[in-house]
Amino acid sequence: GSVGSQPMRKLSCVSLSTKKLNVRNLVNYEKQEVPVNAIMFITTKGIRICVSPENKWVQAAVRKIDQRRT
Repeated sequence: GSVGSQPMRKLSCVSLSTKKLNVRNLVNYEKQEVPVNAIMFITTKGIRICVSPENKWVQAAVRKIDQRRT
């Protein structure tokens, strides 16, 4: 049982990264409210990074990803 075989819901954000990420490297995101309010970005390499939805750059990145999807 590696982490990769776990369903995505099992992964939750506990600590938040304060580093600004490059939107070009982000392919997807998930919103989370428990145990902490967070956005989990998924990078092109499949790495998941949790950040605060309060950050302006996070909101901009979420909009960018949404635009890419449509």
